[in-house]
Amino acid sequence: MEFLHSKKLSKEASSSPTQKYLDVAEIKDDVVVLKSGALRSILAVSAINFDLKSTDEQEAIINQYQNFLNSVDFPIQILISSRKLNMQTYLDYITEKEKTQSSELLRMQLAEYKSFIEQLVSGSNIMEKNFYIIIPFSPIENQEKGFFSNIGSLMNPQKNILEKRENFETYKNQLFQRIDHVIAALSGIGLRIAPLKTEELIELLFDSYNPEVFNATELKDINKLELQK
Repeated sequence: MEFLHSKKLSKEASSSPTQKYLDVAEIKDDVVVLKSGALRSILAVSAINFDLKSTDEQEAIINQYQNFLNSVDFPIQILISSRKLNMQTYLDYITEKEKTQSSELLRMQLAEYKSFIEQLVSGSNIMEKNFYIIIPFSPIENQEKGFFSNIGSLMNPQKNILEKRENFETYKNQLFQRIDHVIAALSGIGLRIAPLKTEELIELLFDSYNPEVFNATELKDINKLELQK
């Protein structure tokens, strides 16, 4: 089974570029394209508080989820990202509001509120959890092309490029059919599901492999991003 990350990443020296060991070739049209030619779509999923549901509601959720698992004829990955909540952006926002506040009383209240948040964050590990479902699609490729087929691709590279684009669109449509199935099957549970867009996919991958610098880094316009090979 193919995964979104490479197992070789943990085995190689940290001095080598991380991207060299990733299975991701590119991200385009809201789809992650792996080096093997397989596609991945990542769905952001909301959470529900199962313990607060009544017994009947809990049983209905379990039955609905069981029906979903029985209806899926392709592999999926469920990813739970748990990180310590970074409140620095919010604290900076309060600081700016405090500076521009004309009322002295409101300035004092904002300062006390900011101090309370700082003490709360420093005294406890407040975790932020995000839930994702990774939907795969692996095209069936003909690994043993004939000699004349390979010669034809070399003699007409433009045709080869057009065929690759057409194949990508075909595979992407089949991937999106799987996405629609998952969304329809899980919406009945009360979950809110949204496929990640191109920029969100880039941010998720960047955050996954650069957890220490992500919150302090502003990503460029996705149209100006370049993927080194």
